[in-house]
Amino acid sequence: MLELRADDPIMQELDFKPYRYTTKRQAKQFRPTSNHAQTIDIETPWGGVLTGKSGDYLVNEYDNPKDQWVVDKDIFEESYQELENGVYYKKAIVELVPLTQITNNPDQEIIIHSLEGPLTVRSGDFHLARGVTGEVWPIPNEGIPNNLEPVE
Repeated sequence: MLELRADDPIMQELDFKPYRYTTKRQAKQFRPTSNHAQTIDIETPWGGVLTGKSGDYLVNEYDNPKDQWVVDKDIFEESYQELENGVYYKKAIVELVPLTQITNNPDQEIIIHSLEGPLTVRSGDFHLARGVTGEVWPIPNEGIPNNLEPVE
């Protein structure tokens, strides 16, 4: 099975396009007490598991609190701006490329190594996103029209 990491040479060859998020999000920092587990596993809607560590943020779309994901503390604090208590928007530009540009086969599964763990996705259903520090993660195609707009 094909695997992708942020530092793979193919990343320099891909035709990433810049996008900006248009939706609000809710977020809270994961701060377990010393007598509790210092990591948390969050299951994605497509069945992957992301692992957050103490200090990371648990984020969800404003209108969908059950669909959570983990964002590294430093990346969150660089990429998000608080609008009101617990409500944020992602101010950082995100670059996207269809995963089929890599696989040439929409049915091929691919493992994306994000900062929070590896995720296996079907390439025809996802884009590859690249963030402010070069980190990568899969983003469902269906969420792009409602949450992101191309940057001119």
